[in-house]
This record gives sequence, C-alpha cells and structure tokens, in this order.
Amino acid sequence: MTKALLISPSCIIFSIFLVFSYVTIPVFGEEYSYVKTIDLEKMNLPKEKVTHFQLYWQDVVSGSNATSVTVIEALNNSTFFGSVNIIDNSLTVGPNLSSKTVGKSQGFYASTGLEESSLLMVMNFAFTDGKYNGSTFTVVGRNNVNAKVREMPIIGGSGLFRFARGYVLASTYSFSDNGDGTIEYNCYVIHY
Repeated sequence: MTKALLISPSCIIFSIFLVFSYVTIPVFGEEYSYVKTIDLEKMNLPKEKVTHFQLYWQDVVSGSNATSVTVIEALNNSTFFGSVNIIDNSLTVGPNLSSKTVGKSQGFYASTGLEESSLLMVMNFAFTDGKYNGSTFTVVGRNNVNAKVREMPIIGGSGLFRFARGYVLASTYSFSDNGDGTIEYNCYVIHY
C-alpha cells in the first residue's frame, strides 16, 4: 500500500521562493558589483577650508545684450508666478556692470510664489578668472525677493570646489525700472 505525500500550497510557494532566491542572488550581486565604499581618509584629501566670495550678480533683462531671458511668461502679473528665466549673468567684483568679471552665473530662476514674490534659483557659479578658473559651485534654493537678505544652500561643485557645501547670502544692491538688477552675493564655500 502506497502512501500519498500531502504538501500544503504554502509549502510549495515557500519552496519555489527558496529556489528562485538562490538563482537571483548572483544576479543581484553582479548588478551592484560596480559600487564600493571608499574611506575618505585614504583619499589623501587636503584639509577642508572655508572660502568667502563677495560677488555681484548682474541680472540684465533689458536691451539687446540681455543675460536673463524669459522663456515662460508669467500667469500672474502681480507676483510673476509661473515665469521662468534662463540666465548667463556676469559675476563681478564690484557693483557696476563694468567691474571686472570673474565668472558667470548660469542656470535659471522660476517664480514659484503665487501670493508673494519668491523664486526657485538653480545656478552654477562658474569661475573664469585666476586661481578658481574652471571651477564651479552650485546654488539651489528659495529666494524670497522681498526679504532684505536671502539665504540659499551651496549643494556641490567641481574643480577646486569638488565636494563643496555651504551657503550664500543674497541682498539687492540695485534694481532699475527696466527690470535690470544687481544682487550682492556673499558666498561661504566649504571645500578641500
């Protein structure tokens, strides 16, 4: 007399799970084989330092040499909500547009305040002069344009600013009737 072996459905499902988990483990291992953790101390990085830049951001929206161009028009004329400007603004050492240019601020700003004037700023400060030529740091953050001083984070960088972090303080130096503005940026960059 033969006896039938009764196996529950949950036992069958568990067995199938075990078989497939053993089959897929090497696949997942290969998928992540390109990732490894590196000890920063073994990279022989120099000591971190803080560098302060006082720069003037020249936002020229008027005339034939505009460096800030509206690519999406505002939906609300009182706060300019919805407008987006692409920028290639000069970074100068003094507040006058004719001051020495040491870099460019390239990126965009979007008006994100429906009831107040606030901007989302996304820009690289790309240096073109001196020791920092070719290096950049990235600023991304909220700019409440009606505040006297606006703080935004520095979230990274390249060249001499690799691994950068820090913050910028922006304050309006001048704003003209034609929409052109000069903004003073005090940038505090932590980098190697």
